[in-house]
Formats: sequence, C-alpha cells, structure tokens
Amino acid sequence: MDKEASIDLREFMQIALQHKKIIVSIIVFCTMVAMFTAFFILPKTYESTTLVRAKSGSKLDLSGTSAAMAMLGGATAASPTTVYMELMKSRAVLDPLIQDLDIPEGKKENMSAKSFSKSNLDIKNVKGTDLLEITAKGKSPEEAQMISQRVVDGFLNLMTQMNQNEQSFMAKFLSVRIDTAKKTLDDASQKLEDFSQNKKIYVPEEQAKAELERMTAFDKAYGDLKVQEESAKAQFDSTTAQLGQQNAKLKEFNVADNETVQKIRNSIIDKQVELVTLEQQYQEKHPSVIAAKAELTALQASLNQEVSDYVAAGTVTMNPVQAEILKGKTLAETNIAVAQASISAVQAMQNKTEGDMSKLSADSLQYINLKREVSIDEEIYLTLVKNFETARIQETMDSMDIQIVDPADLPKKPTGPWKLLITAIGGTIGLMIAFGYTFVLYNKRHL
Repeated sequence: MDKEASIDLREFMQIALQHKKIIVSIIVFCTMVAMFTAFFILPKTYESTTLVRAKSGSKLDLSGTSAAMAMLGGATAASPTTVYMELMKSRAVLDPLIQDLDIPEGKKENMSAKSFSKSNLDIKNVKGTDLLEITAKGKSPEEAQMISQRVVDGFLNLMTQMNQNEQSFMAKFLSVRIDTAKKTLDDASQKLEDFSQNKKIYVPEEQAKAELERMTAFDKAYGDLKVQEESAKAQFDSTTAQLGQQNAKLKEFNVADNETVQKIRNSIIDKQVELVTLEQQYQEKHPSVIAAKAELTALQASLNQEVSDYVAAGTVTMNPVQAEILKGKTLAETNIAVAQASISAVQAMQNKTEGDMSKLSADSLQYINLKREVSIDEEIYLTLVKNFETARIQETMDSMDIQIVDPADLPKKPTGPWKLLITAIGGTIGLMIAFGYTFVLYNKRHL
C-alpha cells in the first residue's frame, strides 16, 4: 500500500528561502500590477443616492373596487414599493435616460434597460418602511447625480401618464353615460308631465303619496347599484385593455370557487337589503342606518382583500405590474357580480312591497310608476355627474405616487474602484503564485 504523500514543512521553507528573491519578485510584481490597474487604469466611479417615500395615489373609486383601483397599491402579490422598483427599471423610464448619456452611439444601441439597471442602478427598499433608496453609478459626480435624479423624474412622469390615462378613460365613460342618462331623465320627466296634464294629477292622493315615499329607498338603492355596476364594467374594460398592452397571457380566476368570497358576497347582498328596509323607516342620519352603512363598507373591504389574496396566491411568479392589473380585473368582475346580485335582491323585495299598492286607482299607480322612473333616472344622472367632476379634477392633477425625501446628491469622492482591496487581491494572487512555484520546486526535488 503506497504511503500517503506528505510535505516536509522545514524543507519547504528552506526551498522558499533559497529562492526568496524570485518569490518576493513574484509577490511584488503582482501587487504592483494590481496597484497600477486600480490607480491608473480602472475608471473612477461615483455614486449618487436619492431617498424617496412611496405612497398610495388617490384614484377615483366608482365601483367599490378601491383595492383594484390602487393599481400600484398593496396586496399580497406585490407591495407598492415592489411595483415601483420594477417600474423604475422599465424601458419607459430608462431608455430616454440612456439616450442622453455621454457614451458612444454604438454602445447605446447595444445597451438595454435591463443591463443598464444591473450595472448602474441599485434600488433598495429600506426594510420595514415605505422608503426607497435609488443609488446610481456614473463615471463622474455629475453623471451619477443626473442618473439618480432622472430615474425618479422618469418614474414620476410615467406614473402621471398612467394615472391620467386611467382617469381619462373613466371620464370618457362617464361623459357618454351622462349624455345617455340626461336623455333618459328628460324622457321620463316628459312622460310624467304629459300624464299629469292629461289626467289632471299633479299631487297624488295621500295613500299614493305614502306608497311613493316607501318606494324611495328602493329607487335610491337601485340607482346607486346601477352606477356601481356600470362603473365596475368600465374598470373591467380598462384593466383588460391594459393586460392586452402588456401582451400578458394570464390565467383566469373564478372567484365562484372561493367559499369565503361567496360567503362575503351573500353577506353584502343581505346587508344591502337590510339597509333599504332601514331607510324606509328612518332618516339617513339615524344610528341604525349609519351602522348598516358602516357594516356594508367593512364587508366590501373584506371582499376586496379576500379577492386580492386569492389572486395573489396564483400570481406570485408574475411581473408585479401585471399581477396588480390582473388583480384589478378580477376585483372588477367580482364587483359586477355583487352589484348585479344586489340589484336582483332589491328588485325582488321591491316587487313584494308593490303588492300593497294594488288597492290604489289605476291613475295613481301610473303616476307612482312614472314618478319613480323620474326619481331613479335623476339619481343615476346626479351620481354620474358627481363622479365625472371628480374624475376630471383628478385627471388634471399630477399624480405624486412618491415623495422625494432626499434629492440626488453630488458625490464628492469616488466610490470605486476599491484601490486598497484590489491591491490586496493582487498581493494575495502573487502569494498564491509564489506558493505554487515553491511547491513545483519541492516536487522536483522528490522525483
């Protein structure tokens, strides 16, 4: 059995001392080469940092889908800071910046936003906060500062454009619906006026008047729910268009399979019916009415959160932006279904209540029906006008989705190359070569 190879350290050291001039020369040479490279060949790099705070943009919520409308806002799929970090590295933000860099045109053409962000940007989320730290590298202090500032400016411009486009979409939808609702209201008012003149009924009899007041709660609820349904449909169309622009082939989420979602959905419908019943009995500021509205709002928030979590579980591997848009689309679908089911429940309750009106005269019934049509159409029209004005105001506002805490600084000293570290590495490499050289001499002696 062969003996295990072993090294006589005393002999090894003797060989090293005998050839110390060569060994020292190797170490010194490698160290000097590394030092020369670090001090005279490698370009200096500078870093400029901008500190910003992420915040949720104020977006118009017309359909009860507040979580969906907060497209860059928080769900499990992606926090606002995660989405913002991805957007800051996007082509829309970085391509214009790259074109303004002082580098050869050939290099610009071959430089992608992805490669540029890897080599020149370091975007970090300060743990446990909503703060983002954007650190940019440049070959001069001015370039580093410019890159850091341009990333933030480009992101703000992108978010402003995206948010204004979204509000513009809603404003256009509302504008069209307002025209239609106004025509419908005018037609209903004219029918009531014609009937009143023909039948000489301008003030209904006491019993008819009482029934009309009872039906007011149904009419108001129907008008509100109808606007929610149509607005949710508009939001659905908007998010579907955005997904098409993203060229995203995404899975569909059937929330009907989620028992928790269905349970909350049924609770919302029951609470909506309960609220209508309370509004028939009490004024709007009655504690029971206020409490019911608060419970309805809480149920809607729970529904939004549950749908968000459900979608998030299936989009963890997706692009954060696409995940947020898909979440908005699914929330819009869910709220369409909830609004439609609530409308059906309210109408069923309304039909049951209308049985008490059978004792009224035909003219009184006709007057009540025409008067209610006017009330419903007027409620829809006024709600649409109010939402349209809100959308137009938000459309003209700059969307400040982040607040600049510390603007990009002008670095005073270069951060690279790390001269001492590179020199030390060179010396270490020289030491390893010297060791290898001594080991070769040792082996030759024992051949």
